[in-house]
Order: sequence, then C-alpha cells, then structure tokens
Amino acid sequence: MKLTSIPSETHEEIYRVADPSVGLVGFIALHSTQLGPAAGGLRMRPYTHEAEALRDVERLSEGMTYKNAAAGLPLGGGKAVIIGDPLTQKTPELLASFGQAINALAGRYWTAEDMGMTPADMARLAVETQYVAGLADGEFASGDPSPITARGIFNAIRTAHRHKNGTDALSGVVVSVQGLGNVGFHLCQLLSNAGAHLIVTDVNKTRVEQAVRDFGATAVELDQIYGVVADVFAPCAIGGILNPETIPQLKVGIVAGGANNQLVGVEDGTALHERGILYAPDFVANGGGIINVATEILKIRKSQEWVAEKLDALDATMDAILTQARVENTSPNAVAIITVAAKMARAAA
Repeated sequence: MKLTSIPSETHEEIYRVADPSVGLVGFIALHSTQLGPAAGGLRMRPYTHEAEALRDVERLSEGMTYKNAAAGLPLGGGKAVIIGDPLTQKTPELLASFGQAINALAGRYWTAEDMGMTPADMARLAVETQYVAGLADGEFASGDPSPITARGIFNAIRTAHRHKNGTDALSGVVVSVQGLGNVGFHLCQLLSNAGAHLIVTDVNKTRVEQAVRDFGATAVELDQIYGVVADVFAPCAIGGILNPETIPQLKVGIVAGGANNQLVGVEDGTALHERGILYAPDFVANGGGIINVATEILKIRKSQEWVAEKLDALDATMDAILTQARVENTSPNAVAIITVAAKMARAAA
C-alpha cells in the first residue's frame, strides 16, 4: 500500500491510496481539522477515471466540514473514496489495504460507512485501524447510521413543509424519492408511516419493486424523476443532481433529501430560490448519520439520549436557516453557509 500526498490549495491534506496487488486505487481527503479530527464516510463507486474520484472526495470532504459544524460536533471534515464496483471488485484484501492507509494517518481521519459500504466492511477495516466507526459490536458501537440519517431528513422535510405550507403534517403529501439505498429506503418507511404518497426511482430495480410492494409507491424511470409533479423532491442518491439542466424540470415546492453535494454550485441554490422552490440545505438535512457515528468517535455512553438531543438541535438549526432565508428573501443555502461559518468561528475562538 502506498500513500501519495497531493498538493491542494483548498484542503489540509489529500492522499492517493494505491495497492496494485489487490487492485486498490482511492483517495482520502482532509478538508479541515479546525474543530477536531476529520470525520466522514468511505464510499466505493465505479468512477470513470481518477480525476472524477478526486473531485468527488474533495467536494464530499468539504461538505463534511459544513455538516459536522452544522450538527455542533467537535469534528472536522474528511472523506474517502475507492474506485471500483462494490458488488464485484470489493475484497477483504482491498479493504485491509485501505484500512492500513487510514491507520497511517494516525487519527487525523476517522471513517465510517457510506455508499457501497456495509457494517461488515467497517468491521474488516477495524482489523487494521482503530479509526473507524459505525461498527455493529463494541463498547461504543453505533451500528448502521442509515436509520438516523433518514430520521434527520424526515425532520427536515417536515420543517420545510411547515415553512412552505404552514403545517408539518405529511398525510397526503406527495414525495418523489431519488435513490433507494439504505438511507432512501428508511426514509420511504418514515414517509409512508406519516401518510405520504411516494414516487420512487433507483438503478436497482429490485429495490424499486420492494418500495412499490411495501409502500404502495409509484415507480418512474431514472430520468423521469425530475419532472414528476410532487410536493417534495428528496434526492437520496449521488450528488450534483441540482443543476441548470434539472432545476427547470422540477415541479415541486420543496427539495429536501439525503444526497451529499446536491447543488453543482452555489448559483443553483439561487436558481431554486428564484423558482420559488424551498431548498433544505443538504449538509444540515442529512447530518443525522454523522451524529450517530460521532457517539462512537467521541465515546458517548448515553448515546440514544445524546443522539436525540443532537437531532433536535439540528432541526432547530434548519428551522432558523429557513426562517432567516425567508426574512432576507434569499437562498437557504447561502444562509446555511454563513451559519456554519459563524459556528466554526465561535468554536475556534
């Protein structure tokens, strides 16, 4: 395994991780350790080339800085990615090698489960390094963060709906959900229990069929999800899906979902605002997972109570952001960035 430092003007540290003997190529990015060790998940995707993976890890790690600060956690922002298909190219040897790379950073970066990873994969990493969370077993084990992530997004949808429509009741509300992975599927369960009607899409047709059976959801093709008529659009797959091509297609009043880096650029937040679409900033809406993981990193004993308090505080932060955005008639994303910057400044003072 070889770690190669990549110079950066925006990040504290970025490393290319390679081990040809096990087919490993990936990246680890530490955006900021101002508030504490950089923390953020490890994802595995079949990126088309290394430049795409590097760009993704840069954006994701920066998003984790904002997310951890918004959640009031003493953690900085980091992320890791592995290039490859998790269904066919993930091996115990590959994970072991990447775990050794994480361990070489001596606690400056903590990892956890993300796209393409499972709690079992985290356990394999933990054989090589102590700097891994989201484990199923252990004194402070926090387990799969997906249900808590979904709970935070559900809260954000209700809060945004109250700001937009005067009530947080979701009975009869139509929600289009893009992505039925662990987070997206848990979110669908919560929404269905609340009486919402679901329109869903995913690359995994089996998951779509399950959502249709379990929740009475309506299935649409991948490229149709942007144009469906709904009250809420919940992106829960990959990032960069809110852009000049997709935003004009939206027929919703609210965007609130779990995907990271939903906006391609800050101008897309402005575009949503100008169209009268209320955007719940993603790094606030999807902070539940890292709150759950943080109980393990920070060794919190009364974890359930602590997580509940942090989720309530996160929802209050979302409420304050949407309130300020309405008063100032501006994009909630712009307000969220200013809010996080102020939180970081106060914590560092």
